[in-house]
Amino acid sequence: MSDQRPPAHLDRDDPDGLLNARSDPAGAAFGTLGSEAGSDLNWFLLLRQRVQSRAARSSRYQWWVLWALLAGLFALNFTFTVFIVALPTVATQFHTSVTVLTWTMIGPLLAYGLAAPILGKTGDIFGHRRLYLFGLVGGMVSAILTALSHNVDMLLFARALDGVQGAATGTASGALINMVFSREERVKAMGWWSLVGAGGPVIGLSLGSPIVAAFGWRALFWTQLILIVVAFFVVVTLLPRRTGIDEDTKEKKALARAQFKQMDWIGSVSLSVSVAALMLGLSLGPTIGWTAPGTIALFVGTVGTTSIFVHRLLHSENPLIPVRYFRNRNFVMPMVLRVSANFAYFGGFFLFPLLMEKGYGYSIPRVGALAIARPLTFAICSPIAGYVAVRVGERVSAVAGAFFLTSSLALFSLLHPSTGAWFVAIALALSGLGMGTAMPSTSSVMANEMDPSEFGVMSAAQLLAMQVGEVAGIQVLETVQQALVRRRGLLHVKAGPALLATFHLPFVIGTCVAAFGLVASTFIRSVPRPRRQRRTARPR
Repeated sequence: MSDQRPPAHLDRDDPDGLLNARSDPAGAAFGTLGSEAGSDLNWFLLLRQRVQSRAARSSRYQWWVLWALLAGLFALNFTFTVFIVALPTVATQFHTSVTVLTWTMIGPLLAYGLAAPILGKTGDIFGHRRLYLFGLVGGMVSAILTALSHNVDMLLFARALDGVQGAATGTASGALINMVFSREERVKAMGWWSLVGAGGPVIGLSLGSPIVAAFGWRALFWTQLILIVVAFFVVVTLLPRRTGIDEDTKEKKALARAQFKQMDWIGSVSLSVSVAALMLGLSLGPTIGWTAPGTIALFVGTVGTTSIFVHRLLHSENPLIPVRYFRNRNFVMPMVLRVSANFAYFGGFFLFPLLMEKGYGYSIPRVGALAIARPLTFAICSPIAGYVAVRVGERVSAVAGAFFLTSSLALFSLLHPSTGAWFVAIALALSGLGMGTAMPSTSSVMANEMDPSEFGVMSAAQLLAMQVGEVAGIQVLETVQQALVRRRGLLHVKAGPALLATFHLPFVIGTCVAAFGLVASTFIRSVPRPRRQRRTARPR
């Protein structure tokens, strides 16, 4: 008996059918632009049709979708860490300073904050597959512009564009993964998603450093372009369009356009501006001063635009995020945990090299070799944590992860001049273990509380929470440490116990913030799962 379903089921409200080619047997005859193929299909459409047909018959089809999406994400994020290493070389070539080039990191964060809320909602309306492919095309353009940059302005623009495409692919990939996986299995998929997010930069540092050393930093982005192109064709070939051949395609397009026009633009833009102003204020505060008029204006603007966003949530007919979600602890508490965990993790991530160089006199290569333990542990344990969460529940995994992270920051706050490298390695491993254990569970429990038509907004909210926590953790902890250095008159001291002592308070602050996330994690509810009955072996 056939398992095909009629086109009427291919609807936005049916998450299990959105990307299931078995429910749309003729979907493979559609090109990437939605035009119906004729009888004389070209070789690419024939290949695409055959691949989709084989994948659709597989019992692990959702995993094929996951691997395709992760291929694109890896191609986009593997350059981040290694490009930071290349900044001194870039500064010399462009006759500028590394301080100016730090905007190659700050710029994408700001662009991401501005674009994510709007793009997340756009994906919910027009389709996340289309948005994901748009992000990959944007990644190609960004890679080309970066590789061809001939001055600082062009380079900064190219990297800012990279933030926009990051918002597109980040929100779309999270939504697509949640659509194809069941409620009970989503945590496994998000474990692999976290692996690529954490492991991509680590692998990029290992593979990209030889490329930069041998061929220059521009070759890094030509290599990225090749990877993105390959990932683009993999996604186009493997993922079918979410709509079928039903006759109301034009009506659906008209409905999407109407929904786009009715979107709460005031609320969406106010959230984007609020997040961008907050991150810009946190980024500029240590440089121009926390009491400088510009910094204060940015924080006042953050409060004002946030107030507008809250007002629109309460009074708009079509709010960006329905108010009912803010009364759901499986929506709010994972967000709190994400902000707190990223504050502690990335604050500690930024302080660690300074701690080892200034406090213990470690060389840069030795610090780099030791520092890789944290993201490597994160990447390794994330997929394992996804499978473990299916057994023990998301709440247990989230609590355990928050506890490991809090313990890590606490250990860093206890460092003294005679502490051995083994103690530091344990603290680093606990930090990576904590993030890798907690993040998949927070993603899956939020998705299980959302309507499938709002997966894009949910993904944007999660990623914005991470971005805000990351920037806040880095800037606040670094500012506290530098203030202690100035107060104690240690600006001209190269290394030693006196400088080591200036890191205690920042890590104590990080511990307290992580502990706040630990408390929030205890309020998370696990996804209910039916008990698995033991299968008795049949006699042959």
